[in-house]
Amino acid sequence: MDQRDQPTLSAPTVPITLLGQREPRIPTAGKIRAGIKVLTKKAASNPQVKALYDNGVVSNATFEEIERKIIEAFPGIEKPLVPKNVAWFTVRPNDLPNPALADQILSLYGEDRGDGVKRLYRFPVMFPADRWQAVMPHELACWSRSEKRYWSEYGTDGHTRYCKMHAPARIDAQTRRVLRTFGGRAHQLRPENDGRCDPELCPEFQNRLCNLSGRFIFYIPRIKSLDAFELQTNSFYALSRAIERFETIAFLRGGRLAGFLDRHHTPFFLTKKLREVSHIDLKTGQPVRSAHWIIELEAPVDVSALLIEHDRDDTIELAEEAVRTLQGQRAPDIRPANQPAADYQATSVDANVVDMPCDSSTEPASNMPPERPVVDTAPVYALVAEYDIPVDRFDAFADRSWGVGWRRNVRGCARVLAELERYRDTPEALIERVAAEFGQ
Repeated sequence: MDQRDQPTLSAPTVPITLLGQREPRIPTAGKIRAGIKVLTKKAASNPQVKALYDNGVVSNATFEEIERKIIEAFPGIEKPLVPKNVAWFTVRPNDLPNPALADQILSLYGEDRGDGVKRLYRFPVMFPADRWQAVMPHELACWSRSEKRYWSEYGTDGHTRYCKMHAPARIDAQTRRVLRTFGGRAHQLRPENDGRCDPELCPEFQNRLCNLSGRFIFYIPRIKSLDAFELQTNSFYALSRAIERFETIAFLRGGRLAGFLDRHHTPFFLTKKLREVSHIDLKTGQPVRSAHWIIELEAPVDVSALLIEHDRDDTIELAEEAVRTLQGQRAPDIRPANQPAADYQATSVDANVVDMPCDSSTEPASNMPPERPVVDTAPVYALVAEYDIPVDRFDAFADRSWGVGWRRNVRGCARVLAELERYRDTPEALIERVAAEFGQ
């Protein structure tokens, strides 16, 4: 094989462009709603308002469109609609880039549970990324009528939460005109509380103006759409339980969340479960339990099958190495042996060089069986040394996180290297993550 055709392992790079070096975002267009909106008691008492609402529902208008029409016709009613928690998800044509997709989703996955109406109670999803933070972004956010006023962001240490806001427009000192901005509006820390996000001391949070806001980003099998769908939720319980599922599946699958769960094309499922949840009564200060329909992320897969599939590649690699050993070949070194972390250096691999036995009774390379692609782990251990993490501690951490076969698999090694690259600006966050894995 020509050297140019050999797989090579190099550090992934993010291209620097005019619009900056930033983490790619998954484009979304269609929205699936977690529930419905209904008229308040005051609004429902007006027959004309009720007629506007009913007409909007029949014509498949979004709840935002219905609310806007009611407010325009009756300015005295500021908030005519309120959310209502129901057992199903809402799929409306006007919430999707292609209105016909609503009928396709309901036709494939809708159910009639005895009331004569086909609704979406449970449907399959596939996530387009392996990091749960990318497929379930969330934040604390405070909205005005027209835009987001404040929102939370974590600092580079991964622990400190800041409150951000749009920076005021800059004024040209000579012309006194507002300067045009490039790349969107600038952001800044909120001046109060040194820019820290502390919900207990935040007047907006205490007055229910700032709330948790999150969304799931996914594709739906058999639904043709380049843009992903999103499902918004402000439920702390739903997001927390989903994180538990994500982390469990990622652990069992060697860090993978994207795609189907197994070789049988088993997807995740989104559904709702009626659960008792507790909250603090703001008047009495006592915990109160009540039933709510909570979004549930399901992974209906045999755990033992996941473990078997995850270890399958490792078993094949080990078996092939044993065969090569019995045939008198040495398996290629997967990392420098007994070498301290500080000595690891990134090196290039010449795919045409054959690793010969130490006694060097050599034969021409043409008589040797073709080698498997060499897995170059040197870039990984170079970063480990740069981050000042002990090699044995990193090995144990990596084996737990990605499986023991990552050193013998080009793609597995590339995945580990890509994960380490994310911590170039915040190596202390990785150090803390490794320490947390061992309870330190």
